[in-house]
Amino acid sequence: MPKKSTSARIIMIAHELLSSGGLGAVSFDAIARRLGASKQAVLYWFPTKSDLLAAMFVPWLEAEAEGAVRAVADARDRTEAIECFVRAIAQFHFDDLNRFRMMYLVPQTTRRRSNDRASDAAVKKIHPVTSRLYNALADRLEGNNDAARAEAFAIHSAVLGIVLMVGLADAVHDPLKHREEDLIDTLIRSLTAI
Repeated sequence: MPKKSTSARIIMIAHELLSSGGLGAVSFDAIARRLGASKQAVLYWFPTKSDLLAAMFVPWLEAEAEGAVRAVADARDRTEAIECFVRAIAQFHFDDLNRFRMMYLVPQTTRRRSNDRASDAAVKKIHPVTSRLYNALADRLEGNNDAARAEAFAIHSAVLGIVLMVGLADAVHDPLKHREEDLIDTLIRSLTAI
């Protein structure tokens, strides 16, 4: 079977496992069972969990960035750009909290070997995507490029913080006192207040 076909099937199975059973369901053993192959066959294509995560993560990050770029494209001013950006990022992640967990939480908990070249290769793919994400908003903010980009990063981080708390509440089945929409509205007001 061609490399692309097998690796694509492995990633598709990992996505299915994530959707149906959450993070705990995504394992090399479970993927191998669904693939009808040995664990070693899966490890041939993705030797480490980092390799598999990167293969799943980068396309998601690209989709997140593309949504943000589209959202701010027609913004008339700073306030509208921030509002469009925040809503786009929040909605992208609220639509699939398991995907959010896989993108932003799992990589933090996966131990990286110091000589993990796959992770280095993933970082080289990630940087252009995050640059596009942050630059889309930074181009619509006031100030010099470095300050605007730092502000765009901080705004993105603030949205991810709210998604993190919503995801935590969801994971422990403890509903938040405030609705997601109210939290995002409050964040936008905070970020755009003069």
